[in-house]
Amino acid sequence: MVKNYFFYYLFRFAAALGQEIFYITFLPFTYWNFDPFVTRRLISIWAIVMYIGQASKDILKWPRPSSPPVVKLETRVDAEYGMPSTHAMAATAISFTFLISTMYRYKYPFVLGLVTAAIMSTLVSLSRIYTGMHTVLDVICGVLITGVIITLTYPFWNILDNLQLTSSLTPIIAVVLTFTLSYTYPALDHYSPTRGDTTIILGGAAGSTVGCWLNYQYGKTYEPEGMLPFEIPSVTLDIMFLAVVRFLTGVFILFLTRQVIKTLSLKALCAWFDIPIRDTEARKRLEIEVPYKFVTYSSIGFNATAVVPLLFQFLGLL
Repeated sequence: MVKNYFFYYLFRFAAALGQEIFYITFLPFTYWNFDPFVTRRLISIWAIVMYIGQASKDILKWPRPSSPPVVKLETRVDAEYGMPSTHAMAATAISFTFLISTMYRYKYPFVLGLVTAAIMSTLVSLSRIYTGMHTVLDVICGVLITGVIITLTYPFWNILDNLQLTSSLTPIIAVVLTFTLSYTYPALDHYSPTRGDTTIILGGAAGSTVGCWLNYQYGKTYEPEGMLPFEIPSVTLDIMFLAVVRFLTGVFILFLTRQVIKTLSLKALCAWFDIPIRDTEARKRLEIEVPYKFVTYSSIGFNATAVVPLLFQFLGLL
């Protein structure tokens, strides 16, 4: 029974910041309305951190907290293992990658950015304990692992970003590598949503990488122009209205993409393997789940970075 509704809604909201609904809205919003330079880094580090975190869960196989004594407020991911907390990893990765990517690129008080990043990652981390999904150790390890990954990869961010945009092999490597990692994901003796969720993340990252690469080939990076560091523009009603229109238009295209590609890919795979499309258990099979989720979310990533900005340009929203 909930006794403190303030903490209940606060931590339920914080928990949502580590779920699909946040990724599929925040990352495109940042790309369309802020700075693709920053978004590329967010997607790359997020994908690396999440793959390591998700795979670690299924390799270590540490159980989630027992209920009782904890009260579990979520059920979807209960079949997953607990160590480390990928919510804590994702929140830490996105918060601090955003901070590091913008601190020399934009003019703003660094302390303000640091405090904001710390608050966001802390709220999400605490929400996993509050909802009964993780132990304190799960959360601490998730944050520390992410800190190590960011520290080790930071010196290579600019090099990797330049290779992603300029190399002729980028589309092949992005698709083949991420699909292979999804298909060879550590196997379990029971079904867990971790493989499917990891495929969604890697597919979205692959599609986004190909989309950004294609944009660069045609000279359309959509990045701010001028001398560094950039001034953060004042938030006016016109800017807010334009951002909302872009966001709603873009999300509608992504939702449409998801529905169409998911339906078509499932029909094709079920026909190929002679499986009834309504058989939800069959969709959990490796040869069905990974391809349809990878194709669906790589299409979403590609459309978000390449197709939607072209639509904005056509509609005069850029």
